[in-house]
Amino acid sequence: MAHSVFIDGAAGTTGLEIHERLAGRAEFELLTLPEDRRKDDAARREALNEADFAILCLPDDAAREAVAMIDPVSGTRLIDASSAHRVADGWTYGFPELVGREQVANAARVSNPGCYPTGFLALVAPLVRGGMLPAAWPFTINAVSGYSGGGKALIERFRSDPDLALRFYALDLAHKHRAEMQLHAGLKHGVIFAPSVVRAYRGMLVEVPLHLGAIDPQLSAEDLLGALRDHYAGSSIVTVCGDRDMDELLLGENEPPTDAMQLHVFGNAEGYHARLIARLDNLGKGAGGAAVQNLNLMAGLPETEGLRLPAQ
Repeated sequence: MAHSVFIDGAAGTTGLEIHERLAGRAEFELLTLPEDRRKDDAARREALNEADFAILCLPDDAAREAVAMIDPVSGTRLIDASSAHRVADGWTYGFPELVGREQVANAARVSNPGCYPTGFLALVAPLVRGGMLPAAWPFTINAVSGYSGGGKALIERFRSDPDLALRFYALDLAHKHRAEMQLHAGLKHGVIFAPSVVRAYRGMLVEVPLHLGAIDPQLSAEDLLGALRDHYAGSSIVTVCGDRDMDELLLGENEPPTDAMQLHVFGNAEGYHARLIARLDNLGKGAGGAAVQNLNLMAGLPETEGLRLPAQ
């Protein structure tokens, strides 16, 4: 019997990405609302309570309102793609590679990670937990993303202004992703987060520079590489690359969709510096692909079903 799924906010960028991954899959029956009832609270309430699984692709306040619409006895299990519940009690953080696949599989409420935190946490959390990087270190994140992550308004802005090539933002140093990154990496201090957007529809690079000589003179980039390889060994979604001979990483204007993520470790010859870099699709592992991975686990299915992954 197919699991029923209602995507609340199915017309948004993330909702459309999830719908594309689920369409045609016999394991799921998609519950949809007519266009004229898509924002009707009564219709949404009915669908939210009827579904086996509800995926919220909404602004934060609307996601909280949607959760309040669900009757606890309905049995509806939730995946929230907004940032409303990423640091909230009672929610499982939907990063199976970090929190454990069984934790996600057995959860009633899963909060999908943010796109930037996905890259940062994939690089840093295993190294902090393993004692290789100190939890009290003042981490900095430099990141660049495609403009699709900013929603319809930013998409239109980039498409309508051919001179707009780069956007630095979060200059008040108070971006909402910071709390998520600090909590789930187990850090003692908030991070310095420097995000930017470029003229590419999708795709992102998330970098964490490290002064290894100040952290531990005996610590090397090879040590970090080995620890990350051990942590993600056997993963069909996350690949760890040494990149000893690579001299650049490119992000194209028309990046193809993917639900995979690559982690790169670069170190200088003297051994004192390292650059940890995650390459992922902000609409894939950073949003819709992660939601479908979590849904698969919650439904008792192989986690990679329906995902866009390179041939093994």
